[in-house]
Amino acid sequence: MTARPAAEGEPPREDDRSTRGAVATMFRLTEGHRAAIAAGTVFTLVASALGLAQPLLARKVVDASGQGRTLWTALAFLAALFLAEAVTAAVGRFVLERMGEGVVRTLRLGLVGRLLRLEMSEFGRHRSADLISRVTTDTTVVREAVAQALVDLVAGALVSVGALALMVWIDPLLLLLVTLTVACAAVVVVSLMSGLRTAAEHMQGAVGEVAADLERALGALPMVRVHCAEGREAERIGIRVEEAYGAGVRTAKLGSVMSPAIELAVQGSFLIVLVIGGLRVGGAVSLGELVAFLLYASYLVVPLGSVFKALGLIQRGTGAYQRIGQALELPVEPSEPDPVKPEPRPVAGPVNGDGDPAVPALALKDIWFGYRPDRHVLRGVRLTVPHRRQIALVGRSGAGKSTVFALAARFYEPHSGTVLFDGRPAAELGRKRCRARIAVVDQNTHVVHGTLWDNITYAVPDATAAEVERAVALAGLDDVVARLPGGLSCALGERGGTLSAGERQRVALARALLTRPTLLLLDEPTSHLDAINEAALSRVMRDIAEQCAILVIAHRLSTVQNADRIYVLDAGRVIASGRHDELLARSGTYRELATAQALRTTGTE
Repeated sequence: MTARPAAEGEPPREDDRSTRGAVATMFRLTEGHRAAIAAGTVFTLVASALGLAQPLLARKVVDASGQGRTLWTALAFLAALFLAEAVTAAVGRFVLERMGEGVVRTLRLGLVGRLLRLEMSEFGRHRSADLISRVTTDTTVVREAVAQALVDLVAGALVSVGALALMVWIDPLLLLLVTLTVACAAVVVVSLMSGLRTAAEHMQGAVGEVAADLERALGALPMVRVHCAEGREAERIGIRVEEAYGAGVRTAKLGSVMSPAIELAVQGSFLIVLVIGGLRVGGAVSLGELVAFLLYASYLVVPLGSVFKALGLIQRGTGAYQRIGQALELPVEPSEPDPVKPEPRPVAGPVNGDGDPAVPALALKDIWFGYRPDRHVLRGVRLTVPHRRQIALVGRSGAGKSTVFALAARFYEPHSGTVLFDGRPAAELGRKRCRARIAVVDQNTHVVHGTLWDNITYAVPDATAAEVERAVALAGLDDVVARLPGGLSCALGERGGTLSAGERQRVALARALLTRPTLLLLDEPTSHLDAINEAALSRVMRDIAEQCAILVIAHRLSTVQNADRIYVLDAGRVIASGRHDELLARSGTYRELATAQALRTTGTE
């Protein structure tokens, strides 16, 4: 049996800060693994019974030895019991620890699935590296709490109860003294539990911030190096490290009080048994009974020490799960079935849409949208992208061009208005079916760690060699494939570091073309290209426009001057549309953009 997905589990509540609440929280995580817990508990009970029987045999052997007799049969039986206990206890612990690993595996899978489906707006509110640390660092703490602490808690409690019953039978007075010693340690440990969890939560949060700031610096390392900002970034990260250090010291301070208390309970109990019990040997207690009681004291005190340590670890685990629970409560995109992939893929023409040339591939009808409710980025935008046509968006920075792309990709939902794909409302189609119709080449090109083949076929893993070769040729990647050692099998390294910016952009274009989309979104496709490659891409775009609709954002008007229609955006509104020559004649904003670019080009030359 497997546990239900962690995303469906109950995150720890704020009122579960007590020791009982922390244990209950960890136990709730084992739902679906109760059969394994039962089996492990049975093995542990059997091992405990075998262990608890040994002091009784030891007492008999010691007493017989005092009378000058050697009970060889009892000694052999004692050795057999010892061996059987070791094997049974090992099996029980393995079953329980495997259960713990299974719980955390389910938790991690659920958390990964949740983070990958988060609403895009959440990544503007939370740092990616901090979310990643909840999958790695925090779940490791939870694993220790479930796979180790919960096991120690169950096993220690079972062994202690059995030992307690037999110690009452052998010598109630010695048991009372041992109990008082253990109770003193228990008071100290329990009083520190809540503070330990709070300190652990702060430490985990600080470690997440360290990861987030380090990811920020490493992600922009070229900029950091060029501006000689290594020292400033190290100082910034150092502040986070100091916060983690402070939280760790607070955790260590509490732990440093707990550990000696537990050790004193163990050592004090043995000392009391040896001293008081030794004084009573020959009177109320025989030597064999003292040996048996001493063994039972170890069966009581040592497991109880493990229980106390386990409770502290469970508090830490609950603190880590509190952070995981916060991530599990973040809003996600609604679950949808994967769209059915059309087979076979045609050589030309739209594949994922209806393909009716009379209905535009994409239409925006009176779209109003803002990343914040009180600040609109798009104001009543209307535009259409017909099949097999090239449509362009131009305008000053911040005019809303990239936001149009974000809405077309269904990363966000408009506050009002309708987005239509092939005449059908996007909300009716669902996000996955909308995204199956499009491909995007972002100006921030994404190249993942892997081979060139892996990157090109990312969206179509089962693509044939002929399909990949066609996409490579259309994107103008032939020279890159020929240059790289191993060609398409060449490993590109982290973020495609072996490629230039222009080459990465062409890889992204080949990846997009391989999907044969109904609509291709190109965001600044020539931003990293020289004049020769820009002219080549313009020819490619004309070829692509014969097979699908193209919506392109460009600051270089030379890239879009041959577009079938150009929309001019300003402050979130479409203020003009038409062909290049028409807009030069009647749009002041477009003429201003064209003039500024001409001056910039002339100045460059």
